[in-house]
Amino acid sequence: MSVTPATTFRLDNQFARQLSEMAIPWTGEAVSDPRVLVLNEALTAELALDPAWLRTSEGLNLLVGTNVPDGATPVAQAYSGHQFGGFSPRLGDGRALLLGELTDAGGATRDLHLKGSGRTPFARGGDGLAVIGPMLREYVVSQAMHALGVPTTRSLAVTATGRPVQRETVLPGAVLARVASSHLRVGSFQYAATTGDTELLRRLADHAISRHYPAATQAERQYLAFFEAVVTAQSALVAQWMLVGFVHGVMNTDNMTISGETIDYGPCAFLDVYDPATVYSSIDHGGRYAYGNQPAIAEWNLARLAETLLPLIDDDQDKAVELAVKALHGFAGQYENAWVSGMRAKLGLADGLDRAAIKELADDLLDLLQANRLDYTSFFRSLSGAARGDAEPTRRLFPDPTTADTWLARWTALEPQADLMDAINPVHIPRNHLVEEALAAATDGDLAPLERLLDAVTSPYEERPGLERYAVAAPPEFGAYQTFCGT
Repeated sequence: MSVTPATTFRLDNQFARQLSEMAIPWTGEAVSDPRVLVLNEALTAELALDPAWLRTSEGLNLLVGTNVPDGATPVAQAYSGHQFGGFSPRLGDGRALLLGELTDAGGATRDLHLKGSGRTPFARGGDGLAVIGPMLREYVVSQAMHALGVPTTRSLAVTATGRPVQRETVLPGAVLARVASSHLRVGSFQYAATTGDTELLRRLADHAISRHYPAATQAERQYLAFFEAVVTAQSALVAQWMLVGFVHGVMNTDNMTISGETIDYGPCAFLDVYDPATVYSSIDHGGRYAYGNQPAIAEWNLARLAETLLPLIDDDQDKAVELAVKALHGFAGQYENAWVSGMRAKLGLADGLDRAAIKELADDLLDLLQANRLDYTSFFRSLSGAARGDAEPTRRLFPDPTTADTWLARWTALEPQADLMDAINPVHIPRNHLVEEALAAATDGDLAPLERLLDAVTSPYEERPGLERYAVAAPPEFGAYQTFCGT
C-alpha cells in the first residue's frame, strides 16, 4: 500500500554519514517547468510511494533534486575509473546525485539517485545536464532488463525540465530518477585506494558488506569472502547479458556495480544479427567493449577491484595476491557454468544432460547464426515451434534452409521442451529501430510510441495481437546502428 510522502516519506543519509570523504553535499539545479514524462507505478508500489504525490509540485521537485525530505543529505559520490583502459583517479557524479537511501515495502534498503540534475564539483567541464532521449533510453532498457529477470538498477521516472540543452543541436532537458540496491562501484574502491587511507577503504568495504553480502562477516577472511561474492555476482550477471544479447557498450570500472546490478545505460543496445564483434557505441573505436568481449572485460575489471582490496585481505602482500588471484580465477568457471545453464534453458533441454555436450551444441549453433547473419532473438524464439514439430519457420530464417538441418536433427534428438523455451526466449526486446523511433517521437512531444514499446518489452514472453512489429528484426533500410552516450 502506498503512503503519502509529504508527511511520512523519509530518506536516510547513510552513505553521506559513513563515507563523508567520498561524498560532496549538493543539490540539483532549479528547473523552470518540471513535468513527468514516464513514471514507473509498479516501482512506486514497491517503494511505498504515492504516484499521485510524485506528480505534485513537491514530488516533482524531489524528482529533479531541488527538494528533499528533512534529514536527507543529497551528495555527489566520488569514484575513480578505468575508462577504455586508461585510469582516471577522480571521476565521480558529474551530473548525478544520490538523494539518499529509502526502505522499500519489503524492508530492503534502496538508493534513490538522479541523473542529469546539474553540474557538481565532479563535472569536469560538462554542463551536468541530460536530455530526453538518453534518459528515456535508460528507462526503456532497464524496464526491459527487469522484465527479462536480469539484475538492474530500476528507473523510477523521467522528468522533463523545460530547459533547453545544447548538444549537437538544442534538445529538451530531462532528469532520470533511478533506484538501486546501491551505487557502489569498482571505481568507488579504486577511489578509496588512491587516497592511501586504509581505514577509509575498510569502512567502504564494511559498508558494502553490510548492504550486499553480510554473510561475508562469518568468513575467516571476510574481505576475501566479499571479493569472492562480487566475482560470483558479476559472473552471473554477464552470463545473463550474453544470453539475452545485451551489449552494455561502456564497461568502465566506474560502471561495474559491487551488487551485481546492471548500471549506466549509455550507448547500450540489444543484438540484432548475431556477431560477437558487435559494437554499437560511437566512442568504442577499437571494439574494447564489443558483445563478445564482455566476459573478459568483466574479469579484467574484477582484477582491478582485487588490487584495491589487497591491504584488507592480508598484511602480507604476497599472500594477499595469492588469495586474490585464486578467487579471481573462479570467474571463468562460474561464468561458463551460468552461461551453459542458461543456454540449456534457451534450448529447452532437460537437467542432467552432459554440460560439455550442451556447450558444444550451443557453440555450433552460434557459429551457424554468425555465418548466416541471423537475428539472435528471433531465431531462439522460433525454436519452440521446431520443438513442437514444425521446423519450417526456423529453417526459412536461413538463406539456404538445408544449412540448419544437421544441427536441428542433433538438437531435436535431445527432446527439447517447448514450454520451457517459451518462458526463457523473449518475443519482445527493445529493438534498436523501435527504440530510436520512440525516442525521436518523445523528443518531439509524442509519447505514444514510447508507451507502446514499454507495453511490449515489459511483457517480453507474451505474444499478443497488435504487437507483431515489436517481435521482428529491423527492416534492411534501418542500416547499421550506432548509439551515443548523450553527454
